[in-house]
Amino acid sequence: MFNVNLSRRDFLRIGAVGGLSLPAILQAEARGNARGARARSVLLIYLGGGLSHHDSFDPKPDAPPEVRGNYRTIGTSVAGLHIGELLPRTARIMHKVALVRSGAHNNDHHETATNWVLCGRFGTPFGDYPAMGAVVSHQLGFRGTLPPYVSIPRNPSFTWELGKSAFLGGRYESFRTGDPNASGFRVQDVAPAENLSPRSVQRRRSLLQAVDRLARQVETDDQIATYGEFQQRAASLILSPEARSAFRIDLEDDRLRDRYGRNTFGQSALLARRLVERGVRFVTVNYGGWDHHARIFESLDRKLPEFDQGFSALVDDMEGRGLLSDTLVLVMGEFGRTPQINRDAGRDHWGPAASLLFAGAGVRPGLVLGQTDRRGAYVTRRPVAPADVAYTVYEAIGVDPHRWLMHPEGRPIEILDQGEPVRELFA
Repeated sequence: MFNVNLSRRDFLRIGAVGGLSLPAILQAEARGNARGARARSVLLIYLGGGLSHHDSFDPKPDAPPEVRGNYRTIGTSVAGLHIGELLPRTARIMHKVALVRSGAHNNDHHETATNWVLCGRFGTPFGDYPAMGAVVSHQLGFRGTLPPYVSIPRNPSFTWELGKSAFLGGRYESFRTGDPNASGFRVQDVAPAENLSPRSVQRRRSLLQAVDRLARQVETDDQIATYGEFQQRAASLILSPEARSAFRIDLEDDRLRDRYGRNTFGQSALLARRLVERGVRFVTVNYGGWDHHARIFESLDRKLPEFDQGFSALVDDMEGRGLLSDTLVLVMGEFGRTPQINRDAGRDHWGPAASLLFAGAGVRPGLVLGQTDRRGAYVTRRPVAPADVAYTVYEAIGVDPHRWLMHPEGRPIEILDQGEPVRELFA
């Protein structure tokens, strides 16, 4: 069965889906697979809940106290750029990243906004469209035995898990690792439960082959076919020393682990670097807990230093290993926070303004793009919408944003129905 993915141009040239010929399908596939790419991998750090841009990357020191908040600003390695005082290590590496101060949309609902920014298309809170990682997995596939799409510790979650594969199906879901900072961290179903002798390994392979043969005998049953595929991939992970070692964060030097921070975010960032280093195409580091409707400064006193340590270590480490040049790093949440501090000493949901960070894969280091007004309420220069972010990610890794995916009901759905790349990010 052919996996039909066509660009808008292909549809206009070839005609309706029902009129497609096999040569036309193959030609369209070849063109899509030949797209150039700046990045081999994407590493998304997702700040679920919504980072307060006022207290981090877009401070307003001259605003009234109820807007300005508790923190002073500090200078950075980029001349004239100031950020919040709880980000001193990030301040020292701002010349290696690009800051976008003009993320903007019009939705303040967690689930709806999260699905929007993770896939680039607006839909219901329940995830009508596949997340970027799932699309990358679908379009580019495996590189070796490691899954193409991995989430650490898991996909973003509020009342239910978000950032999933939607109509693409279960085979394109992310592989969830669990918490790499947990004592005795083991990735479920990757490390063998016991030491296996060579004979036992061979017996398991033979059993797997028997299951595969049975599945092939029932080719019309998609559930069985998918099950066989999952079993084969799981066995590859279990039996491959390379795959097992990729998740062995305990193999890293203790001093480097300390440098990232001995917390869930720090160790997640380190594990993400290990996976990118070994060819995983799309890694999401889910660092939630930024939904501060009350006592925001008590929470940020802890969370901003954790982010500061882990993110700065990640950028420096990836640059030192030569990984930054072909990995697109993106930091974002689903929205920013309200300019006005509320009566509970918190900030509420705010879609019209947010800050994002980009690095690597040809991103212009030290760039500051976009601007908000004096209260940090609305974007006044170069708004960047969720579709623009997704378009930029897809184009960087070599996926055509205008290709069409086939829904199980037979309807073609364009990966993105709007948006444009943020070209200013690249030299």
